[in-house]
Amino acid sequence: MFENIALAFQGIWSHKLRSFLTMLGIIIGIASIITIVSTMKGTNEQIKENLIGAGTNAVKVQLYLEDWGYSWWYNGVPAGVAPITEETRQELLDIDNVEDVSLFCYRQYDSSVYYKNSSFNGYFYGVDGHYFDTCGYKLSYGRTFVPADYSGFRKVAILDTQACSALFAGMNPIGKTLEMQSEVFTVVGVVEKTRSTELEIETVSDYWTYADTSGGAVFIPLADWPLVYSFDEPQGVMLRAASTDAMTKIGQQAESLLTASQISRPDDTVSYKSEDLMEQAEQLQALSNSTNRQLLWIASISLLVGGIGVMNIMLVTVTERTREIGLKKAIGARKRRILWQFLTEAAALTSIGGLLGVIAGIAFSRVVSSVSGTPTAISIPASIVAVAFSMLIGILFGMIPAVKAAKLNPIEALRRE
Repeated sequence: MFENIALAFQGIWSHKLRSFLTMLGIIIGIASIITIVSTMKGTNEQIKENLIGAGTNAVKVQLYLEDWGYSWWYNGVPAGVAPITEETRQELLDIDNVEDVSLFCYRQYDSSVYYKNSSFNGYFYGVDGHYFDTCGYKLSYGRTFVPADYSGFRKVAILDTQACSALFAGMNPIGKTLEMQSEVFTVVGVVEKTRSTELEIETVSDYWTYADTSGGAVFIPLADWPLVYSFDEPQGVMLRAASTDAMTKIGQQAESLLTASQISRPDDTVSYKSEDLMEQAEQLQALSNSTNRQLLWIASISLLVGGIGVMNIMLVTVTERTREIGLKKAIGARKRRILWQFLTEAAALTSIGGLLGVIAGIAFSRVVSSVSGTPTAISIPASIVAVAFSMLIGILFGMIPAVKAAKLNPIEALRRE
C-alpha cells in the first residue's frame, strides 16, 4: 500500500504541469462547492440571528384575539382572563430548557412620552425584575429596577438607547423627569441590547416581524402599570430558552399552560400564543437552501468534467507505461497489484486536487464575503466530505484505465515501443 502511494506521488511529481492541469477541474468543482456551502451556512446563521433577537433566545407569549395580537387600546381588557401569578410564573420556569421567565405589559405607539420640548412615541413597557436579563439587555449607565421600586410603587423609568437619543439628544438623562399619560416618572437608567443586529425591513411583513426590536422603548415597573392606565390587564410572558433549537417547543408548552390556567371564557376567540420565530427562520432557511442546492448541482458538473480529465490522463499514463506494466507482470506481479497501483495514483491525484480545492474554496468564500457583504461560515464536515468525494471520483474514473492496465498481456506489453 505504502509502495503504491510512493509510486503515485512519484508519477505525479514527474509530470507536475500535466498533473496540475488534470486536477484543475477537481479544484474548481470543490472550491465552488465549499464556497456555496459556506455562504449557505453563513446565510442561515444570519437569518436565525436576525429573527431570533441576536442570540438572546427569547420567546414571547401573549394574548391573541383569534389570529391577531390582542390590543387593549382597541378591544378593551378581555373578560375571563386572570392576571399571571407568581405560582404560574414558577410553573413556566419549570418547563425543560427554560432559563428565565419575565412578565410584562406594553403599548405600541399608543402613548407619547415628553421631556420639556422633546417627545417620543414608540414602545412603552411595564416589566418585572427579570425582564432585562430575559430579553438580553445590559445596563449602559444608571441602574435597573430594584425591589423597592415595585413594593413602593416608585414612579421611575428606564430608557433604551434609542429613546434616550430621541428625548435627551446627548444629555445625561439620569434624574430627569418624564411625563407619560399625565404621570411623572424619574429616569434612573439606560439599557441597550447585549448584541445588536442591523435589520433589513423591506416589506410590511418584515416590519411586524421586527416591530418589537426595531423601535426605541421606555420601561417602568410592572407594579406602576395600573397607575398609568387605571386598570389591571393580563400580562404577556417572555421566556429565555437554553438554546435556539428549544425555542419552538418551549413556546408551545408555555402557550398551552397559560391558555389552560389563565383563561375561562365561553368561547375560544382569545388564547395565548407564542411567536414562533424559529419556524419563520427555518422557512427562510429552506428557501435559501433550495436556491443554493441548484447552485451545488451546477458546481458538481465541474467535478464530472474533472473526473473525465482524470480518466483521460490515466489512460495516457497506462499507454506510456505499457512496457513497465509488462515487465512487472513478467516477473510475477498479479493483476490485483497492477490494478491497485493505478487506482492509488488516480485517487492521490484527485485527493490533492480536493485539498487544493478546499483551500481555494475557503479563500474564495472570504473574498465573496468581504466584497458582497454576504456572511459565510466554513463547514469542517463539508470540507472533509469534499476531499473524500474527490478521492472517490479518482477511484471511479480511474477504474477503467486501471482495469485496462491489469489486463495487459505481458508479452505484448514488452514488445510495445
